[in-house]
Parts: sequence; C-alpha cells; structure tokens
Amino acid sequence: MVRLDWFLDSWKSTRADAAQAVEDMPADGLDFRPQPDLMSFREIAEHILNVGRGLTGMLLDGETDFSRPDFPEKLARYALPLAPDCGSLLLAGEMRRLVEQDCRALASQPPEFFSEIITKFDGARLTRLEMLEFIKDHELAHRAQLFLYLRLKGIVPPTTRRKRARNG
Repeated sequence: MVRLDWFLDSWKSTRADAAQAVEDMPADGLDFRPQPDLMSFREIAEHILNVGRGLTGMLLDGETDFSRPDFPEKLARYALPLAPDCGSLLLAGEMRRLVEQDCRALASQPPEFFSEIITKFDGARLTRLEMLEFIKDHELAHRAQLFLYLRLKGIVPPTTRRKRARNG
C-alpha cells in the first residue's frame, strides 16, 4: 500500500528538482534544444507544469474518463498562460506553487477518492492514485530531459550536486 502523504512528498520533491533545474539554466539557455525536432528546455518545463496541473485538476474536478474525444480541450483549460519569454524564476516559481496547491487539494480528499477507478486516455482502467503515479512518472521522465539539457550546457543537475555534497 502506498501512503498518500509519502506519495505527495515524493511528488513535491520531484517537482522541486525540476524547478531547480529551470533556475539553474542560464536565461540564454531556456530556449535551447539539442535537435530541431525536440522540445526546448523551456517547452519541457512548461509541459511538466501544464500537464501535471491539467491532469491533476481534471482528477480533482471529478473527471473519470480521460479517453473522451474532448480530452485535449479539457486539459488545455488548466494550462497556465505564461508569456513565451517568461523568465526562469517565474516559471520555476509557478512549478513549485502549483504542485503545492495541487498536493494540498489532494491531501484533503477522502480515501475513497483515490480508490475510484477511472479511464486513462489510452483506455487503461486504473485508480485515481495510480493515475497520480502515472503523472509523477511522466514528470520524472521530463525532469530527466531537463537534467540532460543541463549536462549538455555543462551544468551539474541538482540531484547530483546534493549527492556530491553528502559524499564530500
């Protein structure tokens, strides 16, 4: 059994590392993309922010079927309107603020909220808690992309810096 408080703390930690990566990228690197067909660093960070907020918002608003044809429109309703050239401090701050807001809202839900079966956009049937785990896994994958982009710019990611600091 996964304890909700542990899960929410873990998600906030994952998001904090992604937000720190955004703050670590110099302003002239926010639009960096290693290949023309890949998302830029900024686009990845905004994707983490908006997909996490959108999927969580839909769950909190009682959505149970993410496979419906209007899913993209519903998801877009939760997108945070950021200027195309917003700075790293604003973007990172919103990443932290929204995960805190969403986690507070999730923590206030009764246990049966998390055990209700929903339909994911690919048709899979899972509980709301399993959907939240999917959201966090999705975010971890994109956090890894941010870290790779930092490495390509010669910047050590925050998790590696912490590990090095612990190990001396």
